[in-house]
Amino acid sequence: MSPSAVEILATVLFALAVLHTFLVKRFAHWAHQYPEGSITENVLHFMAETEVVFGVWAAALFGGIMVLKGSMHAAVDYIEGLNYTEPKFVLVIMVVAATRPVVRLAEALIGRAASVLPLPPAMAFFAAALSVGPLLGSFITEPAAMTLLAMVLKRRYFNSGISLKLAYATLGLLFVNVSIGGVLTHFAAPPVLMVAAKWNWGMAYMLQHFGWRAIIACFVSTAAVVFWFRKELATLPVMTGDPRPIPAWLTALHLASLGLVVLFAHYPDVCFGVFMMFLGMVKATHEYQDSLKLKEGLLVGFFLSGLVTLGSLQEYWLKPLIQSLGGDALFFGAVGLTAITDNAALTYLGSLVDGISLPLKYALVAGAVTGGGLTVIANAPNPAGAGILSDSKVFEGEGISPLRLFLGALWPTAVAIVAFWFLPGPR
Repeated sequence: MSPSAVEILATVLFALAVLHTFLVKRFAHWAHQYPEGSITENVLHFMAETEVVFGVWAAALFGGIMVLKGSMHAAVDYIEGLNYTEPKFVLVIMVVAATRPVVRLAEALIGRAASVLPLPPAMAFFAAALSVGPLLGSFITEPAAMTLLAMVLKRRYFNSGISLKLAYATLGLLFVNVSIGGVLTHFAAPPVLMVAAKWNWGMAYMLQHFGWRAIIACFVSTAAVVFWFRKELATLPVMTGDPRPIPAWLTALHLASLGLVVLFAHYPDVCFGVFMMFLGMVKATHEYQDSLKLKEGLLVGFFLSGLVTLGSLQEYWLKPLIQSLGGDALFFGAVGLTAITDNAALTYLGSLVDGISLPLKYALVAGAVTGGGLTVIANAPNPAGAGILSDSKVFEGEGISPLRLFLGALWPTAVAIVAFWFLPGPR
């Protein structure tokens, strides 16, 4: 079946959006060449924001559908027919997880894990945060884990004058480990969530086939990065925790809110009801709160909504491609495709393939999570991490370089490839 004009337009715009993500720093550079406050300077700065990229090109698709179909209703019907549950959930979980009580608790737990390591304090905390922290994503969801870790790492490392080499190595390690760290359960990683119910994958299956491999990969990758940058990490200042007291009951209420958001993740109306109650609680306890990350959450939600809008029309070429691959080709193909398409979209399309064997199911999902740290668009939580860390001191307003992120993620991705594809055991 030949693609429709709308599908071809969506693919062209999708390709332009992917290219745009690699040029955001160039847009920022161009913006500085125009007078401050001018229309051109403001437009270029807007286009230099990674989080708006897919939303902008999705808006172009909306206009294109109106032109091609000759009706605004056709474009509206297309948007109304899509499922934006994941972007809505990521928006809410990011705001809830980035509050002072939750971040303080996560930092304390990581500190406990770091205290048992025979390493200098700054090095030990780094090792614990990037090995144990991502595995928490299997229980509190990957977007929440990404938000918490990005907040902690920003304060302790990215704002402490670390080198660019360490910054990008840390960013790549964070993205890859969060992508694979959510596979200990069947409900926390978006690419697993897309197929778990249809393929009857429960927690026992995930632990047996995926979980232990993820644990090995997270610890090996982190250990190597710590060893490589041991001299710089050993000389970093020891950051003490926030001394401002927070009542235990308030932390408990925040954790309850976090749990309810996760519980009702697939019921957006109920989820937003919980969110409204949470916002009221934050307002009433403002003396124990920091400013909410509403802007960051909205931008990430906008990014993912654009990805859903453009990605939903790529089935005509992605699904046959998945059907044509097998074994090694499917695993490594999924690793590569994930870098340019959201891994949840990739596994969802794979779930539509009839009669796919169990080994091929494993190859698809394993490849999708393995490649989830190579780019900002590869895994749904990545834009959350990028949004928090992009304005940190180490990047000095220039934003995150997609090429340097890719290079920083190569080592942990290679380790994940070995763990998920070459280690013996049930697959």
